[in-house]
Amino acid sequence: MNVKPLADRVLVRPVAAETTTAAGIIIPDSAKEKPLRGEVLAVGNGTKDEQMVLKQGDQILYGKYAGTEIEIDNEKLLIMRQSDVLAVVC
Repeated sequence: MNVKPLADRVLVRPVAAETTTAAGIIIPDSAKEKPLRGEVLAVGNGTKDEQMVLKQGDQILYGKYAGTEIEIDNEKLLIMRQSDVLAVVC
C-alpha cells in the first residue's frame, strides 16, 4: 500500500470491535458500535501552522464520527485530520 496523507492528515487502521461481551453473548454486526481506537499507518508532513505530532505506529483514540472511511486493498481504513485525534494511548 503506497498512500501518503497530505498536510495534517493521518491514515488509521481501526481496531476490530469486540464480538462478544464478558458474559459470552455474541453481538451481531448490526448492533456493533464503530470502533474508537486505531493504529496510525501513515502521517502527512503537517502544515506551517500545525506541527505533526503523531507518528506511524501510534495507538490512538478518536471521535465517533471522525474521519472519512476509505478502502485500500480490500481493507477499510480511515483518513482524518490530526485535530480529530483525541489521545495517544501509551
